[in-house]
Amino acid sequence: MIKRGKLDSLTVLIYVVVTVLGLSCLFPILNTLALSFSSSAAATAGKVGIIPVDFTLSSYQKILNDQQLWRSFLISMLRVLLGTSLNIFLVITLAYPLSRNQREFGAQKIYIKFVLFAMLFNGVMVPTYMVVQKLGMINSIWSLIFPGAVSTGNVILMMNFFRSVPKALEEAAEIDGATPFQILWNIFIPASKPCIATIVLFCIVWHWNDYFSGLLYMTKVHNYPLQTYIQMIATTFDISKITDIKKLQEFLMISEKTLNSAKIVVSVIPLLLIYPFLQKYFTTGLVVGAVKE
Repeated sequence: MIKRGKLDSLTVLIYVVVTVLGLSCLFPILNTLALSFSSSAAATAGKVGIIPVDFTLSSYQKILNDQQLWRSFLISMLRVLLGTSLNIFLVITLAYPLSRNQREFGAQKIYIKFVLFAMLFNGVMVPTYMVVQKLGMINSIWSLIFPGAVSTGNVILMMNFFRSVPKALEEAAEIDGATPFQILWNIFIPASKPCIATIVLFCIVWHWNDYFSGLLYMTKVHNYPLQTYIQMIATTFDISKITDIKKLQEFLMISEKTLNSAKIVVSVIPLLLIYPFLQKYFTTGLVVGAVKE
């Protein structure tokens, strides 16, 4: 009974600690959401906690009534679709031969050294920009996709996951006359769904949140992806040019703090909608793919 009592006390303590840590992580999110719905005066005075003060939609109206924002949103969606598809294709086709042994792929160690070298000593900003410029991809969506088309970290993750697939499955397929491509498509890819889902999540987050590539490779605002565009939205207007009383009141309800909070909320919504569908694969794919037997 004493041991059971100690166990119950320990369990309660664990729940309390986890709850406190969870709330500490949740508070900044709720605070940001509350700031986005609060007035400029309340936000500046530091009166906003997790509940909006002087509720207003002015910050969201400024952002969502902007036609360029919706264009940038579509550009980011297209970038995510094209970029993630290309990332997954290249990662799988590179990781599969590297997961083979020396007998099956004699140059395996040489290519693995190339991958590791590229991970440690990758091209920096200026050479990468020069290559993109020489290829004529400035102001093209491909300039947002090709420079990061292959992630060596994801390649190693996928390679280790492929090595964890039972060898007996591959040998049975070879006996049945399957080609290497058929083995990859019918055995390795279905067995690697957790790892693929994890890498898909990594790629989506990276493509969606990256704003610096847009600043670097885009010279025209109408080509900006969403994150790049919302970085440049400013609240500095010439008040003397505002003649409508209603618009003037809306302007006075917006501050840099409330507008930035609204930016964060708008930009994070798509990721929150995607994550629940991939979350169940995340831990398995990350743990198994990161361990080399």
